[in-house]
Amino acid sequence: MAGHGARGRSGGRPTLEEVAARAGVGRGTVSRVINGSPRVSDATRAAVEAAVAELGYVPNTAARALAANRTDAIALVVPEPETRFFAEPYFSDMLKGVGSALSETEMQLLLIFAGSDRERQRLAQYLAAHRVDGVLLVSVHADDPLPDLLAQLEIPAVISGRRSAEETLPSVDSDNFGGGRAAVQHLIDQGRRNVVHLAGRLDVYGAQRRVDGYREALRDAGRPVDESLIVAGDFTEEGGRRAMTELLARCPALDAVFAGSDVMAAGARQVLREAGRRIPDDVALVGYDDSAIARHMDPPLTSVRQPIEEMGRAMIDLLLDEIADRRPAVSRGLECRQLVLPSELVRRASS
Repeated sequence: MAGHGARGRSGGRPTLEEVAARAGVGRGTVSRVINGSPRVSDATRAAVEAAVAELGYVPNTAARALAANRTDAIALVVPEPETRFFAEPYFSDMLKGVGSALSETEMQLLLIFAGSDRERQRLAQYLAAHRVDGVLLVSVHADDPLPDLLAQLEIPAVISGRRSAEETLPSVDSDNFGGGRAAVQHLIDQGRRNVVHLAGRLDVYGAQRRVDGYREALRDAGRPVDESLIVAGDFTEEGGRRAMTELLARCPALDAVFAGSDVMAAGARQVLREAGRRIPDDVALVGYDDSAIARHMDPPLTSVRQPIEEMGRAMIDLLLDEIADRRPAVSRGLECRQLVLPSELVRRASS
């Protein structure tokens, strides 16, 4: 009976050798069947699978990973404070995409925050011990040392958003330049004359590219670019409030705002209302990310959609390719894959 087969002859868990004996094949053949190798005949595969079912054999994934010098774990590293991670929809959407892609594998996901010097030191020690097979880096600033550390340790890694145009790690990003340009072009098409920009942190390449898109749309419309109408925030609601307050003082006649994130747009809206400016009658407002915040604002916020979940899934695909090769692309001397997914303007009542 199958119920008796749940224990091996030793009285413990059935072993690979016992499965091989039951199926009448060698130990290596059983291993190939369990690991999905195509180099096994249909008849042999059926015999091994029947023996596995009769004995109740469960592969020891930990032992397999150890033998292959693998941990079957990857780390999602966020070099930001935990408060920002839980406050901004971008991170939860990214985590959702990563999680859905990993659910189809045996890999475990570790979420690691590295927003402080102490956390970064602890992370460096953890990575140096090679306790993960690969790393996903999200929200990386231009001067962040973590990507270089990963390259030195030869740990496969994929970055969400390039640090610069010369990024050396495989990366997945959205079209920030095109998104910024589309947002400002939309405001110009609505007849707005004085368009200001609440930028994100300018040590983030994606924020720089949105600024470039803002400038390009103005130039395409034959308008001058006034650099004083670009104020950097930090992607937070409070940053949006501060930047909006500053821009209102600099340009009281402003009639359109392009915010570098929906969260900053929410902060800007509060300041505009306190100043007696109606949205969109007096001031049109456009955000970025097309998060739940955009849909639930009053009025609903026009926003540039980033395919964030798709970006998370694409990052996993790239990282699994890197892990399969066992060496990061930078150490192989290959051109790193830089994926850029399209962005899309979603029009709502705020503009």
